[in-house]
Amino acid sequence: MNEATASPKDLKDPKDLKESVGRHGVWSMQLRSEDPDGAAERAEAAAELEQLGYGALWLGGNSAARNAAPLIAATSRIVVGTSIQSIWDHKPSEAAAGFAELEVSHPGRFVLGLGVSHGPLAQGYRRPYSTMVGYLDELDRAGMRSGHRVLAALGPKMLELSRDRAAGAIPYLVTPEHTAQARERLGTGPLLAPELKVVLDSDPARARATARAYLGMYLKLPNYTKNFLNLGFTDADVTGGGSDRLIDAVFAWGDESAIRARIDAFHTAGADHVALQLVEDDMTRLPREGWRTLAALLA
Repeated sequence: MNEATASPKDLKDPKDLKESVGRHGVWSMQLRSEDPDGAAERAEAAAELEQLGYGALWLGGNSAARNAAPLIAATSRIVVGTSIQSIWDHKPSEAAAGFAELEVSHPGRFVLGLGVSHGPLAQGYRRPYSTMVGYLDELDRAGMRSGHRVLAALGPKMLELSRDRAAGAIPYLVTPEHTAQARERLGTGPLLAPELKVVLDSDPARARATARAYLGMYLKLPNYTKNFLNLGFTDADVTGGGSDRLIDAVFAWGDESAIRARIDAFHTAGADHVALQLVEDDMTRLPREGWRTLAALLA
């Protein structure tokens, strides 16, 4: 891909983060693994992703600084962020300490992505917006500046919080239409870095089947389904693993030109950076060949 990105810097301002992460990154659940048997391959993969020109690695699941640390140590430039760290499972003091430790050793390389998760997944889930505000207050008191954190925002209030109390937003499972609305809500300054799922398959039936098998688990979570309904989808679209219309809206699939066009649609809608998640039938392995293919089509 050979994409130009700025060197890491002290992230005092959202524009610094925009420059550091560039236009494209990788979102991966596999890279956050703590399995010691795969540590060497994960470090090697992170180094290759940096060489391929990706600007950021976003660690899926309920990730933390400890998951980012070995990938940062294995690379020299690429930014590593959590996508996301659940505010229900990590105390603000713990989050601030984890950030501070990495900031001392690798300034500007770690970004704390925070989110409220989902009611069915989080113990004690209540008043998510107010709880997030209180969490950010605690981070402020611990001395963590807003330029080093981003929020997994979907709705208007959380997007405004991303604008006012963080460096921007990292929406997950969204469409270009949502991206356009988020850009309007955020204004031009804050980072907007939506995640986009990619299936490297040009066969419509096969590509949609792969996508649908993966999407199904997310359609059990009300934050996502509510957001889709707000975007004009129907109850029929969010059942049975998702309609073709929904699949085509939240996945990039097809030949290289079709996938590139779908990624470009998010940028046209206002995204500064798109975090690309490769979806395959086997989601347990590192999709390294797919990452190479994706980098080549983005070149």
